[in-house]
Order: sequence, then structure tokens, then C-alpha cells
Amino acid sequence: MENFKKDGRKLSASFVTGAVALVFLIIGYQSALFIHKATVARIIADRENPDTVFIVSNALAEMEDGPGGESGAAGTNGSEGGNLSGNRVGKGRRTEVRKGQAPVNDTVRKDALRSDEAVQAYRSVKYRKKESFRFDPNTVSIDDLMRLGFSLKQAQSIDNYRKKGGRFRRKEDFAKSYVVADSVYRRLEPYISIPLLDINEADSAAFETLPGIGKYFAARMVSYREELGGYSYKEQLMDIPHFDGEKFAGLEDLIEVGEGHYEPFRLWSATEKELEAHPYIDRYAAHSIVLFRENSPKEELTVENLVKAGIFGEERGNMLARCRIAEP
Repeated sequence: MENFKKDGRKLSASFVTGAVALVFLIIGYQSALFIHKATVARIIADRENPDTVFIVSNALAEMEDGPGGESGAAGTNGSEGGNLSGNRVGKGRRTEVRKGQAPVNDTVRKDALRSDEAVQAYRSVKYRKKESFRFDPNTVSIDDLMRLGFSLKQAQSIDNYRKKGGRFRRKEDFAKSYVVADSVYRRLEPYISIPLLDINEADSAAFETLPGIGKYFAARMVSYREELGGYSYKEQLMDIPHFDGEKFAGLEDLIEVGEGHYEPFRLWSATEKELEAHPYIDRYAAHSIVLFRENSPKEELTVENLVKAGIFGEERGNMLARCRIAEP
């Protein structure tokens, strides 16, 4: 009986080994959880606190380039944004604040590059610190959409819409997306910044993104720009045959006329042949302009005086007067 009790108190070697292994397994698991949480916390901290922020002018922003610091507007670092980049100013991007838009600074944020694993870790965490910053819904990255308060699934839905050819032409178009709640849109609306299309820079493919513009009108918009030597005002689009007021009204608020891509028309120095090539000037007018400028003092070389001289009718004179014309 005594031997039986003694034997009963003994623990087998396999039991002891298993118990020790279980203890180490639990400790290892808890350690792994702790390390994982600490790593994710560090990723989030790095994500929300940029390594370096520069406050710069547009000119300097245009020169910024290199790993982790390619120039781009806030939240416009592409749909795959693997470096978790933040607020930055794009090349040539205007920074003036328009009516109803939140004030912003010209900043270039240069974050260190992140690994794909770090990106996935950040995206998988149900962590929501909602931010508000200027962004273009047509180019804002998945990661920056999450910064704005969208879930990963919602951000991917917006990105899929864009990949299928969808485009947000106006702020209101973004509000129509089924993943954008009314309360979210009200918060973000002052920060939505959709660049206007510069009709002096756009190619035919860019023109086709405008409502009501197909391949024919896109090609004509490009060719007519070449004939004019560059658009001087938006309404010149209506000079194109069949480009009526209704079509113009549908896109007027989506376009702008940039002046940096074309030289002003050399009305007072071009040859007679060059003058005749302009859509507003026929052969008679071209010859008459040459005679007028050869026999008039410099201070009288104005479109108004060309109208007074009978070289142009009032309507055609007004059209020419609105063009960018080089000084005599």
C-alpha cells in the first residue's frame, strides 16, 4: 500500500516534458502577440508621423524627386501607393485656395519607403484615425483613402471604379459613390480638389474624358487649337462646327485656359501668309493688316483701329480682340 502511494505521486517524464513544452508554447505565443502588436503600433506611428516635413514654395516642390519624395499632391501618389506617402505638393499644381476650399500649405512630405509587408500590416489593422486633407478622388491612393476614413474594402471599391474607366469630374460625382456616406462627404467636400483640364495642354485622349466629347470633337479641339496658335478663352471652342452652347455649358466648369504653352499671336509682326492662316483672318484682311501696320504709328496698332478702318466687322473684331496678341 505504501509503495502504491509513492508510485501514485510520481509524474511521468513525458508528462513533465509536455507540461514544460506547453508553458514555453504559451510564453512564445504571448511574446509573438506582443511583438506583433508592438510592430503594428510602430508602423501606425511611422505612418501618421512623417519622417520629415518641408514647407516649401511651388518652385522647390517641382524640383523635389527621389525615393520616398516624388512630387505629388496630397493623397495623389497613385492607386498602389506602397510607400505610405502623405501630404505633398504636385508639379505645377496651383495652391491658391478657391471659394469653399479648406486652406492648405505647400508641403512636401518625404517618408521612408515601406515594405509590402508593412503596407499590408497597416491596411489590415482596424484602426481609424480620420484625417482631412486636400485630395483628388481620381488619383488618391488606397492608403490615403483609408487615412480619410474609408475602410480597406471601401477604398478598393473606389479604386476599382477608377480602374474600369470611371472618373469623378466634379465634387458631386464623388458624393454619388455608394461607399461615400453623406456625413463623410460633408466632412471631405472642402478638401476635394479636382484639377481643371487645361485646353491648351490636353491631348485628344484627355478631351474625351469631358462630358459629351467623343473622338471626333476631341480631334477637332486639338486641330483647332493648332490653327489658333493656342486658345485664348474658353468660348473659342464654340467656333468649332456643331460645338454648340449646350455642349459648351456641359463642360465649361471643367476646363481652363493655360497661357504657358503657346506664344501670343504675332498680329503686328507675322507675315501676310501667317496672318491668313489664322481662323479669324481671311486673305483680304491679312493683306489689309500688313498695309495698315506699314502706314500707321506704333501707338495706333490696335484691333479697335482695324475695325474702324473697315478691315474687320465688329463681331470678328471682338473675337480677335479677346485673343492673346503680342505687343507691337
